[in-house]
Amino acid sequence: MKLGVFTPLFNDLSFDDMINRVAEKGLQMVEIGTGGSPGKAHCDVDALLASSDARQDYLAKLADKGLEISAFSAHHNPISPKPAEAKEADELLRKTIKLASLMNVPVVNGFSGVAGGNETDTSVNWPVLPWPTDYTDIYHYQWEKKLIPYWKDINQVCDTAGVKIGIELHGGFLAHTPYTMLKLRDAAGKNIGCNLDPSHMWWQGIDPVGAIKILGREKAIHHFHAKDTYLDQENINMYGLTDMQPYSDVQTRSWTFRSVGCGHSMDEWSAIISALRLYNYDYVLSIEHEDPLMSIDEGFSRAVTNLQSIMIKDQPGDLWWA
Repeated sequence: MKLGVFTPLFNDLSFDDMINRVAEKGLQMVEIGTGGSPGKAHCDVDALLASSDARQDYLAKLADKGLEISAFSAHHNPISPKPAEAKEADELLRKTIKLASLMNVPVVNGFSGVAGGNETDTSVNWPVLPWPTDYTDIYHYQWEKKLIPYWKDINQVCDTAGVKIGIELHGGFLAHTPYTMLKLRDAAGKNIGCNLDPSHMWWQGIDPVGAIKILGREKAIHHFHAKDTYLDQENINMYGLTDMQPYSDVQTRSWTFRSVGCGHSMDEWSAIISALRLYNYDYVLSIEHEDPLMSIDEGFSRAVTNLQSIMIKDQPGDLWWA
């Protein structure tokens, strides 16, 4: 396994300063946003697509610091009910897949997307209950008319490009659990897998180790985000887990994103790492910093230190004692 970081936390730094900061911490990989919610501070997709020399220079700078790109990330909503937004997201994803192919980046991360409730709806609708049955009708419409056709097409694009998709299982989007991830993968194709983030499992009541077993058996984990979640049971009793309070309302929120080890014990994180190894995921642990109680530097540094203490770096070899 290699340690990396999702770089939007350094969007205020230049590309050169960002890779210097990452290399100083002893990391091996960077996950770089190409637009959408991560922004594109460190990647001008159009400029890189247009110039082989620019791509070579970009990769050379990374290699000089001992870094590789684990994934490009184009988190957006390609099935948005707003045509302009859907078009923008689709174009970004296709360009990013093409760029990943040209630069030998194996994974492109993003969201599955969420559609409206019908063809004339202009607002997104996230159905998560079967009753009233309007929600069931919306669910089937979104999956059958929007989600599956879109990702079937992208799966074919990925076949040509030699790139895999890592869908982040994030609330508010149609693929947000192991079940919905595998449902989409079965319908669209095996290039569509997940970017597994334990933080989004915990707040949905899903055990990350259990999720790894479910997804790992299907070889559906293409990338991994290292981020924690603190669950406040007293606040859960008041607001439930689908808490609409702003993320800034930390005192009263049911759950809050934290740096690795600040929401769950390192024993739990060690079990996660072991489960990843057990199910043959030996790629990157990409740190994502969204901790409202720590500065960028402190939260990032804490995650690096904690993960370095439990990472499994070497192959196990033969069972010499058995």
